[in-house]
Amino acid sequence: MSKRLMVVDDSRLVRVQLEDTLAGTDYVVAAYCRSGEDAIEQYAAVQPDLVTMDIIMQGMDGLDAAEIILKNHPDARIVMVSSLAYDDTFERAKAIGAKGFVDKPFHQEQLLHVFEQALK
Repeated sequence: MSKRLMVVDDSRLVRVQLEDTLAGTDYVVAAYCRSGEDAIEQYAAVQPDLVTMDIIMQGMDGLDAAEIILKNHPDARIVMVSSLAYDDTFERAKAIGAKGFVDKPFHQEQLLHVFEQALK
């Protein structure tokens, strides 16, 4: 059975890369949001199994958006996907309840491993 992803990233390139990377796997992109605000608005309607969340976006950043989604939906599983790989970023992501962190650029093996861990 396919697992539904909500991709939150302001880069169309990342959406294409994710779709290409996940082709032939059990994951399907159910929704694509270009901002944290959009993700917060759409989460309840989409009910994804997993959210990939960029950190740096126009408007609300991904850490703030993840925090709000997790407050409203404590069972949400969010994986941060970012090139912003600093210790304080990892710590804040973990503190708000993110289930994992994937560095950009990503590879299929790395993504699938982090996704599997997040869904346990």
